[in-house]
Amino acid sequence: MSYGPSYTDMHRRASYFVDRILKGAKPADLPVERPTKFERGVNLKAAKALDPTIPQTLLQRADEIIQ
Repeated sequence: MSYGPSYTDMHRRASYFVDRILKGAKPADLPVERPTKFERGVNLKAAKALDPTIPQTLLQRADEIIQ
């Protein structure tokens, strides 16, 4: 199981900062941002090997399920 920031969303925000820098903004003047969107993934194949009980509610909330 993993839980972390959405890399797709982070790349979109990075492109915004690159655009601002290329237009002449100083990098030191740009704000520092934290991720705002997080994703949860569950690897069922690994879970079956370890034999834990995974609640159905957790599977329903997962953004990605690896069979």
